[in-house]
Amino acid sequence: MTELLTAAQMRAIESDAIASGAVTGRELMERAGRGVLEAIFEEWPQLAAAPHRAAVVCGPGNNGGDGFVVARLLADWGWQVETFLYGDAERLPPDARANCDRWRGMGGDVRPLDAFNEIPSEHPDVVIDALFGTGLARGLDAGAAHAVGLMGIMRSWSPPVRVVAVDMPSGYCADSGRRLFDEPEVITRSVQRRPGADLTVTFERPRLGHRLDEAAQVVGRITVKPLGIRHEIDGPLQNSKTPIAKDCRVLPVWLQKAGEGQKYDHGHALVLSGGAGRTGAARLAARGALRIGAGLVTLGVPPAAQMEVACQITAVMLRRVADAEALTGLLGDNRINALCLGPGLGVEEAQAALLTAALASGRAAVLDADALTLIARDPALFAALHENCVLTPHGGEFARLFPDIAARLEAKPVTGPAYSKVDATRDAAARAGSTVLFKGADTVIAAPDGRCTVHSAQGDRAAPWLATAGAGDVLAGMIAGLQARGLAPDH
Repeated sequence: MTELLTAAQMRAIESDAIASGAVTGRELMERAGRGVLEAIFEEWPQLAAAPHRAAVVCGPGNNGGDGFVVARLLADWGWQVETFLYGDAERLPPDARANCDRWRGMGGDVRPLDAFNEIPSEHPDVVIDALFGTGLARGLDAGAAHAVGLMGIMRSWSPPVRVVAVDMPSGYCADSGRRLFDEPEVITRSVQRRPGADLTVTFERPRLGHRLDEAAQVVGRITVKPLGIRHEIDGPLQNSKTPIAKDCRVLPVWLQKAGEGQKYDHGHALVLSGGAGRTGAARLAARGALRIGAGLVTLGVPPAAQMEVACQITAVMLRRVADAEALTGLLGDNRINALCLGPGLGVEEAQAALLTAALASGRAAVLDADALTLIARDPALFAALHENCVLTPHGGEFARLFPDIAARLEAKPVTGPAYSKVDATRDAAARAGSTVLFKGADTVIAAPDGRCTVHSAQGDRAAPWLATAGAGDVLAGMIAGLQARGLAPDH
């Protein structure tokens, strides 16, 4: 799986590479600029065929230095290039200042950011957003926010201006993906596209913010370019005190089964159902467990629902579970190695007793929906959670389970790095002593020890058809099926 880095982790990698003598800061800046140029021409080959117009918006840090390199390289390609600087060139960091001077030395003009905000009379074909990148640690002032908003408007012009972000669309936290600015009036007055990029070019590894929150919706296509420091990356990553978050990996479409195996070799999942008229969610979960590859799936149903369920299912087994005592007896069969509780279960005392019995068994257990509601209500149930449990809350359920953590996540960020969904899920998993799968377009899965995986359903990975009733029930069943197959939650 691909590591997802924070801004601080990437800075440490670059600092170590420079300290080792393997590369200088100016060399890294040059490589970054060349990577941006390559990415532009790879994304839009027609732009390499003839000169075009570009506006390069440079910030007060090293991201701005990358922008000056891109400006010079585009000019060398024959493009007409205008550069705009936020801040004072005299106060740029040394490497960025050197590239600014080099740009000026070849006849390039550096105009103040206010000139960009006046909207140029001749529209550029491409805008390079090199304002802040991953270094943003504070909110934007009015001038910078206006420039960011203007880039969003330009993307809606006819023909549209292509916006290319260096490392990160400006105004978004590289660690959390959260927006650190209020959309300026120039945006809120219109129905134009929100600030962001068509292409984001980053280096060596994606950043967490590319996959999370609002930034994941506005980064466009992400291209990762090398800086030639691959050998210098391993040390900081291995020595990190916090486990590195990772991008999700995709399991094979079909999980292999041993040729000589029988059904119990591939696990037995038990899904508990609610009462009459409330069995649909559990039936969906049971089918999910079966289709993902569990060798055997049993639906445990209360007596009043037995006929209803029997008329609906075929490949799934059916057992009557009248109460917690009956469940304990059923769990005497050690071949049942994974449980799923919550979809359509109910939230009364009888269901709380079932959940207590399930947790006491120590079995791998997926806890969703009503099970999460019961746990949020009862500190004793929360205390009974264990490392074999997987909690699968959506935002509302997460807030009921972990109200203080959710409040911190929902608080409007003022400075960066902002508290992220990764931070929140890690904190929740550590508190529960269980794996937490925090659902959403940016699903985060965290183990109690801090290991973390992110699945961002954005761009070509978007799956809007899953935003429908029953999808979460199927997911819970699939996780139970995978646990029955012996896969650990972090797999």
